[in-house]
Amino acid sequence: MSTALPDRAALRRACTDFARHAAREIMRIYAGDLGERAKADKSPVTDADHAAEAIIVAGLRALTPDRPVVAEEEMAAGRVPTLDGGPFWLVDPLDGTKEFIQHIPEFCVCIALVEDGTPVVAVEYNPAADRLYVAARGAGTTMNGTRVRVSATRDVAQAVVLASRSEDKRGEWDAFKPHCRVTLTGSVAFKLAELASGHGDATFTLTPKNEWDICAGTLLVQEAGGTVTGLAGEPLVFNQPSPLRPGMIASNGVLHDGLRTLIARVGTPGGR
Repeated sequence: MSTALPDRAALRRACTDFARHAAREIMRIYAGDLGERAKADKSPVTDADHAAEAIIVAGLRALTPDRPVVAEEEMAAGRVPTLDGGPFWLVDPLDGTKEFIQHIPEFCVCIALVEDGTPVVAVEYNPAADRLYVAARGAGTTMNGTRVRVSATRDVAQAVVLASRSEDKRGEWDAFKPHCRVTLTGSVAFKLAELASGHGDATFTLTPKNEWDICAGTLLVQEAGGTVTGLAGEPLVFNQPSPLRPGMIASNGVLHDGLRTLIARVGTPGGR
């Protein structure tokens, strides 16, 4: 029989501690030899990814020993946990490894607790900028302890849309630049956190992302008053058969329909 989870306030505090502990190790490595190498899928990984994940996973397994932990680097190594339909953790120990390697201070530690397909606790921490974002379902979002809200921008043409540097290099944002204020920003987790705190009005990606990339940020945005959906406007449900999601749109809410219309009109980058 599963034991009861600690209350969400206790979970937030514990996850904050794990994120800060992992971040100290990340920043220690950031200042020296990164240990950069390539995974089987050719994406980069560093010593910081593995060290941070080990810290977080150990903490979560001690905190909730009978709850599965889905962690990016363990998944990449083929260590796939068995999910039983109950609550589980999603962990991205360092979202934005490319930025980390380039010493661009726009990467995040991400921890989320999922219940019934929905994130209910989320912590993201950008140690380079010292920005700690925390949310729990029904309790709002904070940045460094202060309640934050999404922006009030209503016009897509005036919207600051946070975009991926990698996607931009591939030309995937060229068609959108005449229609909104595209601002290149680091990892997708960091984009979502910045959106939640009003530093930007929207972000979207037509490139597949893994659940651990976007789960914590989804709750941050929602609890700050924004909206996050799939490309067709459907709610995001986590713990799908494949963790790779085809894309997503996140906004302050009032821009959402306009962004969906813009994406439909411009078309997917791969189709142009």
